[in-house]
Amino acid sequence: MKLRIYLDTSVFSAYYDARVTDRQIETEEFWRRLDQFEANTSELTQQELSQTQGSELKAKLIQLLKEVKILPLTDEMNELAKRYISASVFTPVMFNDALHAAAAVMTRQDILVSWNFKHLVNRRRRAMVNEVNISHGLPTIEIVAPPEI
Repeated sequence: MKLRIYLDTSVFSAYYDARVTDRQIETEEFWRRLDQFEANTSELTQQELSQTQGSELKAKLIQLLKEVKILPLTDEMNELAKRYISASVFTPVMFNDALHAAAAVMTRQDILVSWNFKHLVNRRRRAMVNEVNISHGLPTIEIVAPPEI
């Protein structure tokens, strides 16, 4: 059985971001292994990528979406994201990060994959997300960067 992974927008963006060469190379390596996983994202990622400046880059990013399943956003995901904010896991400005976490949890992903170390990929935030999840009878989730899986 393959691990179910949820990719947030940063994983797609890093694929073509030459400003951070190591991260781009690691993202390309991760992408070559994508078939080892059941890879998913949500409509939120699709919306965020559609706001990319530059039609050529936007087209390339949208093309990457074809390699993963796009999950619909639900009211339950929005409610969980709001719970994360109420519990001070995320600030209101970080609603999309909260919604990515909620989408991954509510669709029973094993791992949320992100390059967002400030808002998602850190021990403290992961513990807080999982504390809220447990208190609401929801599964815990791992939140890691691409090289970690």
